[in-house]
Amino acid sequence: MRTKSSTIVSLLLAMPITLLSSWAAAQAMESVESFNVATYAMNGEQNIGLVLRNQFVVEIDAANANLQQNPAYPEMAMPEDMLGLIGLYEYGLKSRLYEIVNHLVEDGLLTGSDRPGFIHEVANVDLQAPIQYPGKIMNAAGNFYTHICEGCTEEELAESSRERRENRGIPYLFLKPSRGAVIGTGENIEIPTGRTRTDWEIEFGTVIGRTGKYIPASEAEDYIFGYMVTIDISDRGGRGEASPRSDWFVGKGHDTFAPQGPWIVPKEFYGNPMERLHQQLSIDGVLVQEARAGDMIFNIWELMEYASSLITLFPGDVLNSGTTGGTSFGAFETGLRSGYLEPGERIEATIEGIGTLEHVVVAGDEPPGNLSGAQLPPVDGLRVNR
Repeated sequence: MRTKSSTIVSLLLAMPITLLSSWAAAQAMESVESFNVATYAMNGEQNIGLVLRNQFVVEIDAANANLQQNPAYPEMAMPEDMLGLIGLYEYGLKSRLYEIVNHLVEDGLLTGSDRPGFIHEVANVDLQAPIQYPGKIMNAAGNFYTHICEGCTEEELAESSRERRENRGIPYLFLKPSRGAVIGTGENIEIPTGRTRTDWEIEFGTVIGRTGKYIPASEAEDYIFGYMVTIDISDRGGRGEASPRSDWFVGKGHDTFAPQGPWIVPKEFYGNPMERLHQQLSIDGVLVQEARAGDMIFNIWELMEYASSLITLFPGDVLNSGTTGGTSFGAFETGLRSGYLEPGERIEATIEGIGTLEHVVVAGDEPPGNLSGAQLPPVDGLRVNR
């Protein structure tokens, strides 16, 4: 009696070698090159693409249609936006994107005069915020030893760090607005009228890839889609009240205060951020912030455990690491700067292995003259809010 397994073996042996090769290719579990995923605009249309070699942007939908001309690859619908891509990535889409990349690289389609029209130079597209828009943005506060002790001497920092390691407590997270605050690389950061204490904070952005509640730190990486550069622009001016009180919305919630991008690196192409992280922020070419993973008080996995103990995490949510020393508090102390951000200044925020955000600071529009007086007032006195 012939078994089911022996029948399958016989069929495989009877297949032409070329067909077997195509079948194997259609089951791609690895990509021959790493890639990033981006949202971009070209000729007035927004699209999502693969970024290869930090040089080429590949239209996902068109590249997939090209691949499917080979009957070895079954038809598969492509997502329309980044949220769709993230949600489907671990449900078959990842393998298809690998197949697209393998096809383009192995057939030499990235270079040469016969390059397909669905492959563009990065410089010729308008990169936009990758996720439009995250369901929620969660930022860690006070999560780097050097940020806790801005402007400290080496001895003061060592003592402060020792005390914090012995009594870490639990993480502190706050919510940052999404639509309105989120911008992509190249877009201007606007300083609201009268808010003259605008600060900078580079952060490591983790993009959630799977729905999860009470995610153990030991399993957190399984719930991650990828990583990107983020900046937590902050208003230190307070509410302008006689009796000052903290207001996180005032401090973090203005338009353009959440730059993200320039694209997302899927986690399998970045590695362990707790070993690799190296981030830097410069203003007009002057380095003001630099950090490595060892400066982080609670690691990414612990932040995810804490966040998911409060609220369910969904694909496309963003969790930011907190920032390092070198914000205005430290820069003033060290003499690197004598003031907050000013219109005309240029910010560059880089995370090694991910990319760079570039932004110009501009003055926001004047408010209309018919407001009732309930609006946020200009900075008043010397009150500074973290």
